[in-house]
Amino acid sequence: MSQQATPEYGADQIQILEGLEAVRKRPGMYIGTTSIRGLHHLVYEIVDNAVDEALAGFCSHIITTINPDNSITVEDDGRGIPTGINSKAGIPAVEVVFTVLHAGGKFGGGGYKVSGGLHGVGASVVNALSVWLEVEICREGKVFKQRYERGKTMYPLKEIGTCDPEKTGTKVTFLPDPLIFEETVFDFDTLKVRLRETAFLTKNLRITLRDEREEEAKERTFHYEGGIKEFVTYLNKGKTALYPEVIYCEGTKDNVYVEVAMQHNDAYNDSTFSFVNNIITPEGGMHVAGFRGALTRTFNAYARDNKILKENDEPLSGDDIREGLTAIISIKIEEPQFEGQTKQKLGNTEARGAVDSIVSEQLTYFLEQNPTVAKIICEKAILAQRAREAARKARDMTRRKSPLEGNSLPGKLADCSDTNPENCEIFIVEGDSAGGSAKTARNRNTQAILPLRGKILNVEKAREDKIYENAEIKAMITCFGTGIHEEFDITKLKYHKIIIMTDADVDGAHIATLMLTFLYRFMPELIRQGYVYLATPPLYKLEKNKKVWYAYSDEELNRILVEVGRDSNNKIQRYKGLGEMDAEQLWETTMDPAKRILKRVTIDDLEASEIDATFSTLMGDKVEPRREFIEENAKYVQNLDI
Repeated sequence: MSQQATPEYGADQIQILEGLEAVRKRPGMYIGTTSIRGLHHLVYEIVDNAVDEALAGFCSHIITTINPDNSITVEDDGRGIPTGINSKAGIPAVEVVFTVLHAGGKFGGGGYKVSGGLHGVGASVVNALSVWLEVEICREGKVFKQRYERGKTMYPLKEIGTCDPEKTGTKVTFLPDPLIFEETVFDFDTLKVRLRETAFLTKNLRITLRDEREEEAKERTFHYEGGIKEFVTYLNKGKTALYPEVIYCEGTKDNVYVEVAMQHNDAYNDSTFSFVNNIITPEGGMHVAGFRGALTRTFNAYARDNKILKENDEPLSGDDIREGLTAIISIKIEEPQFEGQTKQKLGNTEARGAVDSIVSEQLTYFLEQNPTVAKIICEKAILAQRAREAARKARDMTRRKSPLEGNSLPGKLADCSDTNPENCEIFIVEGDSAGGSAKTARNRNTQAILPLRGKILNVEKAREDKIYENAEIKAMITCFGTGIHEEFDITKLKYHKIIIMTDADVDGAHIATLMLTFLYRFMPELIRQGYVYLATPPLYKLEKNKKVWYAYSDEELNRILVEVGRDSNNKIQRYKGLGEMDAEQLWETTMDPAKRILKRVTIDDLEASEIDATFSTLMGDKVEPRREFIEENAKYVQNLDI
């Protein structure tokens, strides 16, 4: 969509708010973190500036290149950052953009109608956190250049050549500062996910990502004429769509531009992702509330009017209608108000009204024009309603009762004696034999053990009522104490560490994946808040001269062998299962808080749509997307069991 920006985009459209000094002292305040996530955030800030030009209707192609030295170049064919003197600062506008915090065309200077930029800090912060940054601008037939080092200007803006007067654009190259960032090596796939998402959200914008670090350069181009309709198709690739077309609503109301695309599939999860000015809002907000209200009201009205729901039938709930729905809500708004510095939730009330109004009107029209599709969706929602009622009854049976109501805990749980959740951890252990060792090995005060028999249900392919019929999942829900879905309450969690402990083989990895699918789909907050871990049992045991070493990888085994010497006295055992270790070994290698290695499972909400698509691909019914995933990722496999 092309919002009309002020045609005049000159030096005085750049507004100055304050100075740059604080950024290097407290980088976390400006980019959230100095980890690998913060590193990639630098790229997004520069790309977002180019996308703002695209949203304003002036840019059609953005090229992002990872250079051999791990510097980044972002080049666009927008209007080029203004090079004239900014009257307030007395220096060229481009220098203001790169050296003054909170300066840019997005701060009320009339340069842009809508803009993203996650913290609105953009180019100057990237400059402050880079060893060096160079900017080249093509504008009015001339090429200008300026270089900065750790935020300091190296020389005044200079003219370095001429170009075709028709050619305009900005090229920014920067090298992140290793004094600031824990890691300075960019990940191609991380950038690919974000840039693909940006291309989906900006219809017709072409984004190219290049990686020139290897001898053979990698390149991917993203360009979607269908915009968010193609985004929905992409997210549904691991599922079976219930009807061929993607429902699409678009319009402007109260200065809010609304785009919504949606399609139901044969799965049971609600995969709705919302964006404001191209930035994901993981916690939703007013635009999502407007969408949900419109959806629930419109489908109930249609089902009643067409006698799909009888007079005395219960109305369909929002959850029923959204079962198996993939939806993208993308709005563009001039002055978004976010709750929290990280722009996680939209607060503008006008967004709710705009989305509600546009979706209600256009969805009503679509359902009237497509009665077959309408009937399919309503019938799926009615089945979901029945399953929800069955699940509610089953859920009542799984609630963890207080001691006064009698102990309803699963018989196979060996609970711990400490009742303070902060001190307690629960090991979810594969198999009875390993469960037996773990029960013997544990610290009874703080470590609980729940053995699972066999593989748990793949929840990606099951409705909620079926989930309660699975004994293993029921046991986990009861033990954790939080409930699931809308009844989930994190304050009732009984253990602050939920540790998945499975064998170090293919079956173990599969069981761990099934458990993570369950937690991600039904209790994602446990993962978000950092309560879920994977235990790391050793792969090898090395004995030599009555001494024992454990190795957790092939590399570690080789290091130990170099230290102790390779000879015939070495006895090496490759562990396939937890059951091969006695209680003492299991404690020493995998359960002792002083020695063990735990991997915390995390969710990056900025990649929410890609995480969702990956679970659907790996755990869903469709074979073809899974085969493609395996072919694409086979090169990363380690410790392959054949």
